[in-house]
Amino acid sequence: MTSSTIFSGVSPISLPAAATGGNSPLTLRDMLFFLRMRWRWIVATTLVFLAMAGIYVLSAEPTFVASTQLVIFPQVSGTEAQRSFAEDAFIEGQLEIARSSDVIGETVRALGLDTDPGFVDQAPSLQDRAKNWLMGISSESDPESQEAVGTGPRQAQPQAEDDRIQDRAIATLLNMIGIRRVGSSTIIEISAAASTPQRAVDIADMLARQYIQKNIAMKANASRQYSEWLARFVSEQQRGLAEAASALASFTSNPRDQFKLAELQSATDARRTLYENTLNQLTEARQRITYPVSDATIVSQATLPLSKARPRSALIIAFASAVGLGVGLALAMIRHAGDRRIIRPHQIAESGGLPFVTLLATSRRIRNSHPARFLAAGTGSSTAAYPVIPGMAELSATVVGLRRKRRVVIGIVAVNPGGGASTIACELAVLSSISGAHTLLIDAAAQKSSLSKSIAPHSSTGLVDVLENGELIQTAALALTPTLKFLPLGKVEAVTPAIRLSSRRTQLSFAELKKEFDAIFVDISAFSTSPDANAIAPELDGVLVVTSHGRTTIDDTMRVIDTLRNVGAEILGAIINHAPKRIES
Repeated sequence: MTSSTIFSGVSPISLPAAATGGNSPLTLRDMLFFLRMRWRWIVATTLVFLAMAGIYVLSAEPTFVASTQLVIFPQVSGTEAQRSFAEDAFIEGQLEIARSSDVIGETVRALGLDTDPGFVDQAPSLQDRAKNWLMGISSESDPESQEAVGTGPRQAQPQAEDDRIQDRAIATLLNMIGIRRVGSSTIIEISAAASTPQRAVDIADMLARQYIQKNIAMKANASRQYSEWLARFVSEQQRGLAEAASALASFTSNPRDQFKLAELQSATDARRTLYENTLNQLTEARQRITYPVSDATIVSQATLPLSKARPRSALIIAFASAVGLGVGLALAMIRHAGDRRIIRPHQIAESGGLPFVTLLATSRRIRNSHPARFLAAGTGSSTAAYPVIPGMAELSATVVGLRRKRRVVIGIVAVNPGGGASTIACELAVLSSISGAHTLLIDAAAQKSSLSKSIAPHSSTGLVDVLENGELIQTAALALTPTLKFLPLGKVEAVTPAIRLSSRRTQLSFAELKKEFDAIFVDISAFSTSPDANAIAPELDGVLVVTSHGRTTIDDTMRVIDTLRNVGAEILGAIINHAPKRIES
């Protein structure tokens, strides 16, 4: 068999031939089906992530960022390549100076941040914790140092506590600032983040001023050291000049050698020139100490930020949506791959090699009006208004085709209770009778005889009695319409009618019934609750297996099909009942 047919309640769909090996290719229909089936998982996961992002955005403290820009004047010389390399090194050095604990500490003290409990005791954000963990920085105090402070002398404890608060304030401020070079220029940008716009501006501007003061102080200190060295060098040069002048004066009073005189005169002039130059450098160094000039100056002071920099609501929502969508798709695919429930006809058709699989959609009208009750209420009346389950017409047409192949006695068995086998058997019988075929509906479901209770609740004879006396078939079979009769179950004692029929030693013969009826439908107890299907199935011309969409697993269905085939039954096809409208279409 190279092809199969699936009926969907709208039109038949041809099944492709079973693949000889490997997996079938993924098609657009498969992807659309996956989205229709699992969209709730994807939407729910995305909404969860969006809710988490919304909670974070609403609860997170807003952060404002202000920036101050400075221009650096590198004091370098040499060739173009040398100047470029020296300039980069000089600016990198200035960046490290701006990040130094001295500059940060002076900023803390200038703004009084170490005395602000809200600043010192504030908990670091999740981003700051991650940054500290990656960089190996901790704003928390060292427990061992705290213990050492607690066990030290009493007079040292207040000072140690002040140092601890100062260190915490410095570490907190270090996490709130960013210093970078703008491109390849000589401009550096100092950014500060704070909970209020004004504080961010104050920190950025103060940090820039403290950096400039640190630069001035470093240059003044260097000039002071250079001046002290020059002062000592000037004293040495002064003594040397005095000695050279004294030697020249002594030789001049009694000149005996003109060459010696010229040599002493030249040495004295050289000493005097060196002394004068050194004295000039000393004067300049003292001026640099008195009037130092910084290597940087502010070109753009910080301005009040108009909006918060963090949290970035739009970015967080977009990221949460993307992550939620991805996680939702992953969870939906895992669920879809591990879901063994029957949701598509191809699952049964390909696994069981069945000729056809039919989808029956759930109908509110059928749900609210059981067909058996309709027959009981309208016995002998027209069936024009009979409620038909969507998809049942196609199934009935298939059964008509089976009759042409001498498949007259057909059993309907559900895999699990509640599968709707009794309703389907009744529907098939009614549609068969409407077509003009003489039809017999037999209730052999001993576990739950819903048809007998609905159609003939007060019947005194039934299938059990006919098995003992075949002549009772004329009175036990109730005429519901001119072309439809119903044989109720009767009173079951020890052995069910299905098992008794399998013995072939009863007064009822399906061969005799075929002479009178064109179609016979037998309602059988669910396979999982009764062995009746195994007993009666070989006596029938074929069996229709009924499953429930989204509840019956493919493993249970294949176990039923394989078991019935092992006892000699012919599986005509399968029915997926209670299918949603979107699946049926």
